[in-house]
Amino acid sequence: MDTIVKSIKNDGVGVMPTDTLYGLVGSALSPKAVERIYELRQRDKDKPCIVLISSVNDLGRFGVTLPPKLELHLSEFWPGKVSIIFDTPDERFAYLHRGGKTLAFRFPYDKDLIEILNQTGPLIAPSANVQGLPPAKTVEEAEKYFSTKVDFYQDGGELNGEPSAVIRFDGDTMVVIRDGSALKAVKASI
Repeated sequence: MDTIVKSIKNDGVGVMPTDTLYGLVGSALSPKAVERIYELRQRDKDKPCIVLISSVNDLGRFGVTLPPKLELHLSEFWPGKVSIIFDTPDERFAYLHRGGKTLAFRFPYDKDLIEILNQTGPLIAPSANVQGLPPAKTVEEAEKYFSTKVDFYQDGGELNGEPSAVIRFDGDTMVVIRDGSALKAVKASI
């Protein structure tokens, strides 16, 4: 883990398991790492990535102001496999929000991932694949995509998860951008 943390803190990028799938990860606070991930994934330059955080407090680092009603309900979504879109108009983060002035954040429920996030700070972690191709389910599949172009691989065995659900709030109304099994349980409780 120390090698991974050191690499990420030095603008490195790598492949590691997240709470959903293998992710191609790098520091969300490093424009250099973010651009490198976009290049490696051949990702649409206008499409922002989800930001993984270690606590709700990390939202403040991106200038996110929580609507009071949502703040009361965040524990229904987080930690978990639900990404929530918030306004992030600060131009310092244009390299992340890609001009859209919103970002999706996820506070995962995975103790190993949280431990890394506590040491590295927020990470972007799009799925480990070239855009348009299937997400890697194993490190070996990820290596076929990225070979030696990344700084590290962390093997977590075969992962068959699904991408996180993605939601946003329009006032008090929850809008589902991408549904997921984690969201079904939350919908039943609210």
